[in-house]
Amino acid sequence: MADVSLFLVFLILALPQGARSAVSPTAGGMTVELKDPQGKTVGTALLKETPKGVRIRLDAKGLPPGLKGIHIHENGQCAAPDFKSAGGHYNPGKTHHGKLSSEGPHLGDLPNLEVKANGQAKFTQMLPGATLKPGENSVRKPGGTAIVIHAGPDDLVSDPSGDSGDRIACGVIPEPKT
Repeated sequence: MADVSLFLVFLILALPQGARSAVSPTAGGMTVELKDPQGKTVGTALLKETPKGVRIRLDAKGLPPGLKGIHIHENGQCAAPDFKSAGGHYNPGKTHHGKLSSEGPHLGDLPNLEVKANGQAKFTQMLPGATLKPGENSVRKPGGTAIVIHAGPDDLVSDPSGDSGDRIACGVIPEPKT
């Protein structure tokens, strides 16, 4: 059994860097790695299922200071340099954008992320009604979704995206393995 385990470790380490998963399972959740357009890791997000939804704990570094829009986007793709492959905000309920919108928010809308002067940010927020389990509001839907950090703050109202600017970091939330 030890020989098999050692072989599996060797096999994983022998994979090219891009072929390795940037997602780690945790008890009742998963950790997603966020990268900048140059492929440098700038943070991790721990997603955990709770009775009220999905809790996101983000820890980031190396970001420009200031308020940043952060959202769950509809596609599980993070193609650099612009991360537009992540698509629009995750919105299975077909609502309007924004935590302050009377007709919103999208399921993937989150409050702004505050990045300190030293480039670090810590963030704990809930996605009410979201789940990691299969279903209509699953952030692990077929094709996956993505966590995206934007260059500027989200105005929390403008539809469809909050006018938060370029996408500066992205991490894939994969679909469940079958």
